[in-house]
Amino acid sequence: MDAHHIALLKLHLTRGIGRNNLFRLYRYFTDFTAALTASPQAWRDAGLNPALKAGIPKDSDPTLIKVLKSINRLQIRIVSFWDAEYPDPLRHIHDPPALLYLRGAPLPAECFAIVGSRRASAPGMILTKDIAAELARYDIAIVSGLARGIDSAAHLGALSVQGRTVAVLGCGIDIVYPAENRKLLEEILRSNTVISEYSPGTRPHAGYFPGRNRIISGLSKGVLIVEASEKSGSLITGDFAMEQGRDVFAIPGALHSPNSKGTNRLLKEGAQLVTEAADILHQLWPQGLNARRQEAPDNDIAALPEPARSVYMTLGPEPLHSDEIARKCGLTPMELSAILLDLELQGRVQALPGHHYMRNRL
Repeated sequence: MDAHHIALLKLHLTRGIGRNNLFRLYRYFTDFTAALTASPQAWRDAGLNPALKAGIPKDSDPTLIKVLKSINRLQIRIVSFWDAEYPDPLRHIHDPPALLYLRGAPLPAECFAIVGSRRASAPGMILTKDIAAELARYDIAIVSGLARGIDSAAHLGALSVQGRTVAVLGCGIDIVYPAENRKLLEEILRSNTVISEYSPGTRPHAGYFPGRNRIISGLSKGVLIVEASEKSGSLITGDFAMEQGRDVFAIPGALHSPNSKGTNRLLKEGAQLVTEAADILHQLWPQGLNARRQEAPDNDIAALPEPARSVYMTLGPEPLHSDEIARKCGLTPMELSAILLDLELQGRVQALPGHHYMRNRL
């Protein structure tokens, strides 16, 4: 990491120096290394309280050392607003992050966001995966927040066709939240992108998720909301999308379903109704896109290694709880979780709410 980014990291870790102050410092000094050594009066002239300088971590600061170790160990890249790698769509929102922490592949050019309820219904999860997979076949990266429910289904849908996906976190980029999505995060990192504006080690906090949501919508050409209650955080993403001039889409739901109240309200307010991926493609990419050739899943069950074949054969067209699958197959929950995720990524298995699984029609 060069001196510019180390200086930026130190300032980012300083209590009281937020996004706005980082922009003020750069506008005044045009160099973060110069800001570190500037006089208190120069800081005052830049529009900052000079007392903030006392909180800048020294090279021996334990927090700074811990963050630098995480950056080196996990190959985290720091990308500032002033770097060429910074995603162009984010530059043009009214409150762009001053810096981002990235892991994995570079951010793709064409992005579309899918978010929704953490307590999603089985039909909502299935439809989300289908739409995400179809968009991913056109090399459109699916952006979401790695939350349980619809977010997870969106990521998995893209991965099931070897497509691109981007996970935006509301915590440090070295933190797995929720913990149950560790395997999913690892799978995303194999060839895709994880992003956060929060420094490594930052624990998840409710106050961080609206900021995460503005990045999800800011990266994307449009946002689809699947299942949202009246007070769902997904609606915040929709609000950001509208403020940022992005297209907002929603899937209608039953009038009396709590999980449909938010999406139905969005539709009344002008969101575009979606029942299939084609609705999104026709609106945002009317010039057409070339679909990638997708190899059909190998349906030769005999080719599956054990114990994956036993798990697959145990499943059927009716949902089965993971505890029952583990009991029938003689597997521990950890062993079963890894197998189910692999089968899901192959398109053989469908994950449903409440730790239920069923066999896909291939």
